[in-house]
Amino acid sequence: MQPPSSPAQTWRVPPILPVAKLVGAVVVLGLGLLFAGPDRVQPVLAGLVAAALAGWGLRDLLAPVRLAVDPDGITVTHGFAGHRRLSWSEVEAITVERRTRRGLTAETLEIDAGESLHLFGRYDLDAAPAEVAEALRAAHAAAR
Repeated sequence: MQPPSSPAQTWRVPPILPVAKLVGAVVVLGLGLLFAGPDRVQPVLAGLVAAALAGWGLRDLLAPVRLAVDPDGITVTHGFAGHRRLSWSEVEAITVERRTRRGLTAETLEIDAGESLHLFGRYDLDAAPAEVAEALRAAHAAAR
C-alpha cells in the first residue's frame, strides 16, 4: 500500500504469493514424475495441477495490483490480468462480508458496481478488507 499522503492508494498481492505458487507448481510436477509408476494418470494429474498453480502464480506476476483508488474512482482487476476503471458514480456499495466456518472467520471486500460485483480477500489486498473498505469510503467522501 502506498503512503496515505499520495493521491492514489494501491493494494496488491503479497510478493511471496506468486513465488510460493510457482515453487509449488515445480514441486507438484517433480513429485508427480518422481513417484510415477507404470500408470500415466498420476503424472498427467500432477501436470494439470502444476499448470493450474503456474497460471495462478503468473496472474499474480502480471497483475499484482488488485485495487487502486484515487479522487476520481476505483480501478479493479478484471479478467485474467486486466483492469477496469469504476468512477464513483458507478460504485453503489462498498461492504465487507464476514463468514465463519469451522471456527475460522474470513472477510471479503465487496464492491458493488450495479452490473458487476468485485470481490477481494485478504491475500488479494495484503491488508484487512475492513481497513481497505474504510480507506475506500474515506476517499469517496473526500471526492464529493
